[in-house]
Amino acid sequence: MDAPVQEPTRARIIVVGNEKGGSGKSTTAMHILTGLLLEGGRVAAVDLDSKQRTLTRYLENRQAFITRNGLRLPMPEFVVVPESDLPLRTEADADEAERVAATLADLAPRHDFILIDCPGSDTNLSRIGHSYADLLITPVNDSFIDVDLLATVDPDTLKVIKPSRYAVMVWEQRKQRFARDRQSVDWVVIRNRLSHLDARNKRNVGHVLQSLEKRIGFRFLPGLSERVIFRELFLSGLTLMDLDRTGGGINMAQAAARQEMRNLLLGLNLITAD
Repeated sequence: MDAPVQEPTRARIIVVGNEKGGSGKSTTAMHILTGLLLEGGRVAAVDLDSKQRTLTRYLENRQAFITRNGLRLPMPEFVVVPESDLPLRTEADADEAERVAATLADLAPRHDFILIDCPGSDTNLSRIGHSYADLLITPVNDSFIDVDLLATVDPDTLKVIKPSRYAVMVWEQRKQRFARDRQSVDWVVIRNRLSHLDARNKRNVGHVLQSLEKRIGFRFLPGLSERVIFRELFLSGLTLMDLDRTGGGINMAQAAARQEMRNLLLGLNLITAD
């Protein structure tokens, strides 16, 4: 059985973020936090996207499903941090920074992990969230549309021309993190919706990500492949890891998807294999 990796003196902060919608960010966040909960970790979730609130709605659906069916499934403590409504931008930025800091200070003593789900756009709250990461997870779909989030790529040679705005933002927030507490950030890019078929585009995307690893300072892992099971359970608030705990079994495809998720948690160094 796997065991969650924990730091002895403080909660480990996991940030899931990018600046592009549709990459499976909240789905990835939900599966990671559920995986940690089912391994016995004490997990809190912080939703910084108070407009979309996708992760929060997923968790509310989970709580409602548990209540309706009288189940005993683990739930994280979860909090939404809204945008500030102060009129001056400088005051609003400071207010949001204080809100995030206070939320994390409140949650940290009670939890092993705090997972922060950031908005899929460049906002002050997103930048603040990135600056607290011990582990930053950036999901991208397996396409050059999503690779453009990380860098500008020459279409003929596939050579990297320059890092993107998002990569520069991450670099700035990593510097902020180091200046604040001398801690480094483990940045992991995960490739979501991977096709099971070998294809030229799949190989090319992998080649570009490999060339980007050292240049902008991340490591990349296979994420969640193109399986309906990763998305179809949203209304019940469940993940594929919950299925055999709700009175039913799992089929071979679901077992394979569960293994993918386990491999991801191992690759992220969030669990250890005994």
